[in-house]
Amino acid sequence: MDSMNKANNQEKSARLITFYLPQFHPIPENDAWWGAGFTEWKNAAKAKPLFNGHYQPHLPADLGFYDLRLPESRDAQAALAREYGIYGFCYYHYWFNGRRILERPFSDVLFSGSPDFPFCLCWANENWTRAWDGGKEHILLEQSYSREDDINHIRSLMPAFADPRYIRIDGKPLFLVYRSELLPDPVSTCELWRTEAMKAGIGDLYLVRVESFVSGINPHSMGFDAAVEFAPDWRHKGRVQHRDLFSRLLVKLGLLSRFYLDNEVHDYAELVSAMLSKPIPSYPYFRCVCPSFDNSGRRIGHSSVFRNCTPDQYGRWLHEVTEWTVGAHAPDTQLVFINAWNEWGEGNHLEPDLKWGRSYLEHTRSTVPLQEEVTSSP
Repeated sequence: MDSMNKANNQEKSARLITFYLPQFHPIPENDAWWGAGFTEWKNAAKAKPLFNGHYQPHLPADLGFYDLRLPESRDAQAALAREYGIYGFCYYHYWFNGRRILERPFSDVLFSGSPDFPFCLCWANENWTRAWDGGKEHILLEQSYSREDDINHIRSLMPAFADPRYIRIDGKPLFLVYRSELLPDPVSTCELWRTEAMKAGIGDLYLVRVESFVSGINPHSMGFDAAVEFAPDWRHKGRVQHRDLFSRLLVKLGLLSRFYLDNEVHDYAELVSAMLSKPIPSYPYFRCVCPSFDNSGRRIGHSSVFRNCTPDQYGRWLHEVTEWTVGAHAPDTQLVFINAWNEWGEGNHLEPDLKWGRSYLEHTRSTVPLQEEVTSSP
């Protein structure tokens, strides 16, 4: 009976992959742009409640204010993720025409062989700006493209693709591009990447475009194998709260925070409902959920806040998305993405905080069998 239950778990369990931010260690560039010793912890710690019921700051609990240069921190993260049913990390990867940045945590993971925990990469191919949104204002690092750079870039990733921990679909290394619509000729880029991987003995790649800004494009038309939705999806986020004339009067009378007029505040339950009711495209598509979102610590004005985020609502969302994934996909493509493991500056993290502890992780674990009960091979 135990073996039968284990086999059923293997058939019904989606692989949960969390986006992972490597921003938690100082680098010379951030020292120059933001001040000595800057890391994402500064944004998280300086955040303040800006309206009644606003949950800020988000402060870490179990793992503390870690430094990702330390192997003990990376090992503790992987151990916690594994304990609560996370299959692997999707590390954000930054490449600017041969210049890598924030690369040390992943490089240390790759070349040390530790932690022994599945991973893949997502190329965050947008400009670095002072506005934190990849826009054109106040550019710190600008992204540009060329055939030569495409070759150099993909060749630099071959050691990662060859690693036995690298997450694969049908034996193909899984590689995500955050802003594929910015590529001048995505079809040619994807063809070149696949050719280079074949020449290197890696085999074909499984390329996925993230629907972070532009959705509804068949990934095959751009040379990709599939798309992954991004949460929160700004096109399905629920109504903006307190933007009517009555609310403006309350602000003028001092009875309502002006924050509502200068920023966007949404209700998390409405986000969950909107995300679950959005149309599902016919092309290969992976779902994504987020435990919360609040980037007011990063920005002065024009921030987005989802209030009333709770582990129960997150658990309902993750459960429904996982059930859909298991019903819609063959076993090897049963992937669910979670944004994010550690986006502390966006109030968006599965890592335990002082308010909720491990509640979000407990809901995550209740959705899928423990990782050691399912096939552990990447």
